[in-house]
Amino acid sequence: MTLSLRFGAVTDIGRTRKKNDDSGYAGPNFVMVADGMGGAAAGDLASAVAVQTMSGLDAPAPADMLEALGGAVQQANDKLAELIDEDPAVEGMGTTVTAALFDGTRIGVAHLGDSRGYLWHDGELLRITDDHTWVQSLIDEGRITEDEATTHSHRSLLLKVLDGRHDNVPDLTLYDVAAGDRILICSDGLSGFVDHERIARVMAIGTADSVAAELTQLALEAGSSDNVTVIVADVVDEPGTDAAPLVVGSAAEASGGALGKLRAWSQRDEADPAETPPADPDVDPEELR
Repeated sequence: MTLSLRFGAVTDIGRTRKKNDDSGYAGPNFVMVADGMGGAAAGDLASAVAVQTMSGLDAPAPADMLEALGGAVQQANDKLAELIDEDPAVEGMGTTVTAALFDGTRIGVAHLGDSRGYLWHDGELLRITDDHTWVQSLIDEGRITEDEATTHSHRSLLLKVLDGRHDNVPDLTLYDVAAGDRILICSDGLSGFVDHERIARVMAIGTADSVAAELTQLALEAGSSDNVTVIVADVVDEPGTDAAPLVVGSAAEASGGALGKLRAWSQRDEADPAETPPADPDVDPEELR
């Protein structure tokens, strides 16, 4: 049996946001979502750096997938640290990271923050990541319920992210996969507004592309006030294809956005300081999580 991935990726700026701080990547061996934060402190840049750095894992998987994932997370964190050291204006930026690396029979998962990973297996939707949030810690302690968490005033308070200032160790886990399984990686623009049962119903049918599109639309119809990014990858009993990877969100912007900023910061030694792009003045308090 030869297993491979068929994948789809969709992002939407959402109903109320003025820019997309999410980045997503889907390829034949690797999928991930990064949800940037920091408002004026370049959350879009942070998520784009994470995707640009970690997407180098989209190749035949090494023997130790978890070591490779952990190393890529550290490399992305080091890159953020360099950018902050070079320009204090981006101090405070950060991003979640939820990623899955596929080796033909298993996925290795790396996770920081409150984006989520799910696995559809044998007709059941399994959540395979734990939110690194204050409300999740309250749930774990039995102090509030899952339902109460959805309306808690501090539901967006993150305890661990990739921010270039802390060496937060990601959760690293391995899962066996089989033909017919389906992987979902999403930002909290979906999981924070659409409940588990509704996500499961959509995951049960359709193609990776159609499921990603339908889940995004569900989030918007549910009134999502955040950017929404959805990556779906189907495990199929077929040879791999030469389908090009999909890059969405701020990481996909060719110029003038996050990657334009990244190129500008990487060329600072050669540039006139007066030409350095200013920080985005749009500060959304909800993003300062």
